[in-house]
Amino acid sequence: MKRNLTYQRAVMSAEKLIRDHGIKQLTVDPTAIARKLDIEVKPMPAHNNGAFGMLVRVGNKFGIAYATHIDNIGFKNFSIAHELGHYCLPGHIDAVLNTEDSHASSAELFSGNQYEMEADHFAARLLMPQELFKNEMWSAGEGLNAIENLAETCRTSLTATAIRYTQCAQYPMAIIVSVGDRVDFCFMSEPLKEVDGLNWLRKGQYLSANTVTFAFNQDSKRVRQADQDADVSDLQDWFGSDYSVQIEEQVRGLGRYGKTLTVLTAPDLFDKLEEIKENEALHKSWEPKFIL
Repeated sequence: MKRNLTYQRAVMSAEKLIRDHGIKQLTVDPTAIARKLDIEVKPMPAHNNGAFGMLVRVGNKFGIAYATHIDNIGFKNFSIAHELGHYCLPGHIDAVLNTEDSHASSAELFSGNQYEMEADHFAARLLMPQELFKNEMWSAGEGLNAIENLAETCRTSLTATAIRYTQCAQYPMAIIVSVGDRVDFCFMSEPLKEVDGLNWLRKGQYLSANTVTFAFNQDSKRVRQADQDADVSDLQDWFGSDYSVQIEEQVRGLGRYGKTLTVLTAPDLFDKLEEIKENEALHKSWEPKFIL
């Protein structure tokens, strides 16, 4: 319940900022928003790779410093938007600048810290606001191709875009980030969550050796080079489903991060499951019945 409240507060604050600034189309520029709020935005020295962003207070003035050791516009935008979250969200300035005049944010995803989680949710919603993002989804395609197109439009990282896409998807799909033979994290679309008999993928869980992702991750060079692969896999190999159903599996290495993004899509999953259940029922109806 507390996590849901954290998410909703961050989402509402980000969407309000979008409305207040009259933003009607993508791309959202967090630097421009910060400067309209009289917040100076500057890069950090490239050798400073211990944080991805910093909120600084000098008297009554505020500034944002973003990391430059990763040369990626999506990383930069998320860093700035995250620090904007600390500036805009109620209680954050007092919490993160309690005894210091600067606060460095870690690049660790899902840190578990309430304020960092709220700032992450804020950043994702600011850069990919609900209505504008969903409108763009209609022409973006499906699966990994759609996520890549949206990341380019929103100027966001592939991982952040994949998470946001999954939150908005109206068909059964999931994204998994993995390292080697283990799951780092997984997000499932709401329609996929409605399928009975699925198990949630947990951090640290082993990948099935039957998946494209498992084979792909055996070659670290392909991961570092952001190579891609695709094939069909079985729903059971990913989520322990009650039924064996083929789904599309697309894989892309995330470069220097050493991780892999997997996109699973099954737009006709409910039709396939219904057909399987009907065939089972038909088979049972033809089974001979013996009366003793």
